[in-house]
Amino acid sequence: MAFHPNGPHNGPDNRLQGALGHIRVLDLSRVLAGPWCAQNLADLGADIIKIERPGAGDDTRAWGPPYAPDAAGRPTTEAAYYLAANRGKRSLTVDIASEPGQALLRELVRHCDVVIENFKVGHLKRYGLDYDSLKAVRPDLVYCSITGFGQDGPYAHRAGYDFLIQGMGGLMSVTGERDDLPGGGPQKVGVALTDLMTGMYATVAVLAALTHRDRTGEGQHIDMALLDTQVAMLANVGSNYLNSGKRPTRWGNAHANIVPYQTFACSDGHIIVAAGNDGQYQKFVEAGGRPELARDPRFATNPARVQNRDVLVPLLADMVRERPRAEWIALLEAVGVPCGPINDLDEVFANEQVRARGMEIALPHPTAGQVKLVRSPMRMSATPATSDKAPPLLGEHTDEVLRDVLGKTDAEIAALREGGVV
Repeated sequence: MAFHPNGPHNGPDNRLQGALGHIRVLDLSRVLAGPWCAQNLADLGADIIKIERPGAGDDTRAWGPPYAPDAAGRPTTEAAYYLAANRGKRSLTVDIASEPGQALLRELVRHCDVVIENFKVGHLKRYGLDYDSLKAVRPDLVYCSITGFGQDGPYAHRAGYDFLIQGMGGLMSVTGERDDLPGGGPQKVGVALTDLMTGMYATVAVLAALTHRDRTGEGQHIDMALLDTQVAMLANVGSNYLNSGKRPTRWGNAHANIVPYQTFACSDGHIIVAAGNDGQYQKFVEAGGRPELARDPRFATNPARVQNRDVLVPLLADMVRERPRAEWIALLEAVGVPCGPINDLDEVFANEQVRARGMEIALPHPTAGQVKLVRSPMRMSATPATSDKAPPLLGEHTDEVLRDVLGKTDAEIAALREGGVV
């Protein structure tokens, strides 16, 4: 039988139809990895109370332009970066450096199931907001710490940033063009992938810890590190190295073991061709009017094509360049050769499949009128993920949370404001 010591959380943001409608989260995190985890939980129905610095808030509120435009097209103060990771939350401003602010958060923890934080190791201990301190307040608390390098080890007290971890964790060593080609060298991924994956792993860990709590009544501390995540997500590349002892190299948009399996420039853009076997390769060159490239013994089999890629690929590139992208895609799809475009973001959000899946949403917003966001990709038949609340204004829900969660009176809230606590 599930163990829910607090029962469902009621109030104006109650969404009990969500899978996590009974869960409340105190989100002490900023920027991306922690907020991404909290946003996932919000999409699943949890009540997320985002704690922000009075007058400043999450660092990403100032990471612009671009900013969301208002109805007249003028930029608001809502940075698009901040909007990407904070929908579905309630914003409460608290000065955690003050003793009354710390006391207020400890009071809130009694009403929360999860705490998420991404402060430097040991930083919250001085405020009495570390796991051991809050466990004394709420014994079954799930407390998730997200740092660059984890809670122990020689790097534990270093600050960690996505770009830095992509380099240290090996991702950049296998990302980018070959060193012997123009533009060769290590590259970071175009989005903060390590932050995002850490947020995803943190989401999984929080859900697992909640399941354990519901079965046993026991809370726990989750120690998430960006570097750990980056090493783990090397996946087959890391496994290949560990089991062969051979250091992988960069191949850009090509494949180490399959040819052709890469991008090509058409007359008006780029396509991806992923010919995974000899039959697909044969159909590819026949569609391009070059059937002799399949009969040539240097290119007839994949091992031969890999061995002779430096001869073959320029010939294929010349062939592909003769036609526009749409024509190539139509030709190759008709004969079963895996292919696809490399879309700019205007093409992504205009794509018929993306539109059919409703991935772009617009939510009402107090200052912008509405903000455009990307919906959650989680599709669940019984407890669907919801993306129905825009990212909050700074401190937008301060009075609401203090009144509805803690039962504060208007006079008590006014006193907290006058004292600079909230």
